[in-house]
Amino acid sequence: MVFRLLFSPPDAGPEAPAPAIRRRPLRRLRIWARWLALRFLALMVGLVMFYALINPPTTWTIVAEATAPRHWVDIEDIAPAMRRSVVAAEDANFCLHWGFDMVEIRRVVASGSSRGASTLTQQTAKNVFLWQGRSWTRKVLETAFTPMIEAFWSKRRILEVYLNVAEFGPGIFGIEAAAREYYGTTPDRLTPVQAARLAAVLPAPKTRSPRASGRSRAIADGAATIERDGRADCFQTPRAG
Repeated sequence: MVFRLLFSPPDAGPEAPAPAIRRRPLRRLRIWARWLALRFLALMVGLVMFYALINPPTTWTIVAEATAPRHWVDIEDIAPAMRRSVVAAEDANFCLHWGFDMVEIRRVVASGSSRGASTLTQQTAKNVFLWQGRSWTRKVLETAFTPMIEAFWSKRRILEVYLNVAEFGPGIFGIEAAAREYYGTTPDRLTPVQAARLAAVLPAPKTRSPRASGRSRAIADGAATIERDGRADCFQTPRAG
């Protein structure tokens, strides 16, 4: 008996469960992390559902950079040519995908190009809920928001929100401000030529202006093409009869 007491290993007996005790804080941490992740996900879903019905009053970028007054415009009050021009310029397959244009992504990857394949839905997620600039955090959140938007918003709603928060020039946000500042008119009166020139600004609104260019002419042609082949059907105003 004395021999066993003197020479038994120090971790024998009641101290054997120590590793299990050490695992408890990690388990608690995992539980808390899961709880926080689920709450954050619920908040994201709640915001997307809320803005499906309520117009976003502003965005982080607009608060920080807007210099021209802006007013919300319903999609019915935006010239059909403007809607088609933006889709032709930024996301010609807008009506065909679920938020990610896999055809365009594969094309970009295969070509080794550095240009993006961001869809209008992805851009709307970034503009409304997130911030500008490049970071993995923002990209992950954008990727999470995109299918939620597609699930709870119609294509018409996505395009409506995009056109009301997109930047069309330094400090000029939304199609109403753009139509007023550049052409002294309202969004419903924009001509196909004016619409194509405004859409041509969107890839680089801080450095481009809506003037005649090869890109604007290509956009005008693209807008006519997607109207003919049905790729504009998901956001067009339904025709009576």
